Amino acid sequence: MKYSTLGRSGLRISRLSLGAMTFGSGSGIWGAIAGVDLEQATQLVELAVEQGVNLIDTADAYSQGRSEEVVGQVLNTLGLDESRMLVATKVRLRTGPGQNDVGLGRSHIMRTVETSLKRLGRSHIDLLQLHDRDALVPIDETLRAMDDLVTQGKVRHIGACNFSAADLERAHAFSDRTDRAHLVSNQVHYALTSRDIEYEIMPVAQSHATGLLVWSPLAGGYLSGKYAKNGQDSGRRTNLDFPPVDQTAGAAILDVLREIALELDSTPAQVALAWTLARKQIASVIVGARTLEQLAANLDARTLPLDAGQFDRLDQVSEPRLPFPHWMQRFHDRDRTL
Repeated sequence: MKYSTLGRSGLRISRLSLGAMTFGSGSGIWGAIAGVDLEQATQLVELAVEQGVNLIDTADAYSQGRSEEVVGQVLNTLGLDESRMLVATKVRLRTGPGQNDVGLGRSHIMRTVETSLKRLGRSHIDLLQLHDRDALVPIDETLRAMDDLVTQGKVRHIGACNFSAADLERAHAFSDRTDRAHLVSNQVHYALTSRDIEYEIMPVAQSHATGLLVWSPLAGGYLSGKYAKNGQDSGRRTNLDFPPVDQTAGAAILDVLREIALELDSTPAQVALAWTLARKQIASVIVGARTLEQLAANLDARTLPLDAGQFDRLDQVSEPRLPFPHWMQRFHDRDRTL
C-alpha cells in the first residue's frame, strides 16, 4: 500500500481508504445502501488493515448513526487504535426531528461531535468533515466551532465534503484571516463518468494544499458493468440511481473499460479504480464493499499495470464537454503552454 500526506496536515493516509456507509442498517435511503452487519464489517476491516488501509470513513447520519456504532465496535474488537486505523466522520446532515438537529450551526456541530465520540468509543476524531455547505449558516460560525473542537483535542483535523471551488476559497480566506484551523481535505465525487472537479475544484484544492478524497469512484457500482448488462443485478443502483450517470456516455466508457479489463485479465471496476488512483491530485480513494471478495478485488486495483496508451483511451472516452469559460480559456491557451 502507498500512502500520501493529507493536504497541509502531517497526517499520512493510505491511497485506498475503507468506506463504512454500508455498515449497519437503517431506514429510508439507508435501507437501499446499508445492511452490512457487525460480523461482516469486522471481516472487511480486518482485511483492509492487512492490506495496509489506515483510514475508515463514516458519518453521523449513515443508517441514523448505526454506521458509527459498528465502526466503534469493530475497532474495539480488533484492538485498532489510531496508530493502526484513523477515523473520519462527518457533520451536517439531519440527525433528529428538531430545528437544530441539522446543519452547520455551532449548536448542532458541538452536540453531534459528542454523540459521534460516544458511538466510536474514542477520545477524538482524526478527521471531522463538513458533509456539505450550509446555506443558512455563515462560514465563520462553522469554522470557529470546528477550530474550538481542534483546540479542545476532540478533533485532530478538519475537512469538507462536496465543497465547490468557491466554498473552498471562502473557507480558506476565513482561516487565513483569523489564523484558525484550515480545511485539510475536501471529499468529492470523482469517477470516469463524473470528471467535473477537474475544472475548478482540483486547481483550487492544489493552490491551497487541500487533499482530495474521492467518494463513489465506481459511480455507485455503475462502472463495474454489472448494471448495464441486463439491469437485473440486486445491487443498490437497482433501487437508488445515485450518483447520477449519463447512460449514453457511460455505455461508451464501459466498452473501453471492458476492453482494457480483458487485456489485463482484470475487471472493469479494477480498471476504473486504477485510473482514479493514478491522478496525482487525489490523496485517497474511498472504496466500500459488502463482501470480502469485493473488497479484495477493489484493493487489488492499486497494483493494476495500466500503460500510457490505456490511460489515454480512458481519458478520451470519458472527456466531458467543457463548460464556459473553460472552453474559451483552452482556446486561448494554445500559445501559452510550455
